[in-house]
Amino acid sequence: FELSLSKKLNPFGNLKAYWWLFAVWDNRFFYLNTRKQTMADEASNNLDPVFQIQRVYLKEASLEQPNSPAILLQHDNPAVDIQLGVEATPISEGVYEVSVTATVHTKIADKTVFLVEAKQAGIFEIRNLPQEQMPQIMGITCPQIVYPYLRGNVSDIISRAGFPPVHLAEINFQAMYEQQQAEAAATPLQ
Repeated sequence: FELSLSKKLNPFGNLKAYWWLFAVWDNRFFYLNTRKQTMADEASNNLDPVFQIQRVYLKEASLEQPNSPAILLQHDNPAVDIQLGVEATPISEGVYEVSVTATVHTKIADKTVFLVEAKQAGIFEIRNLPQEQMPQIMGITCPQIVYPYLRGNVSDIISRAGFPPVHLAEINFQAMYEQQQAEAAATPLQ
């Protein structure tokens, strides 16, 4: 880095120009460092609740058509079985991965037409919330955010495989969570 000023603009000579430049640089550096420390102190002292979506992504997807092409020539109505699951995993302090898994198994008689398994996940930053609220957030709020992406991906996979799309219904994750809690409470501890 080189600074050249004409004597007309800088009557004190180049030495003073360099001194002035470093003085300004030092003050700016001190201001920036002070501001960064102040912001870090504010963040560490701030206990406001935090809920942020970091990322939503398709974690796994598979399609199986074990009886193709013969099963494709049958014109019977298939039976469709759909299973859903929710998982929550801590990644680091205050950061969690919540995933929703769907399994769509379609059969004609006892032969599989297709089997689709997909897992959609989201990474969530959740801080400064009461511990008693965390199960509801992990079992209701986060899956409600992730599920529409899963629905779209499952429908797309099935359509691209050449089948009529299977549209997953809207899910009431609160009712699903409450049912799981009731079942867990009814099950005796061993």
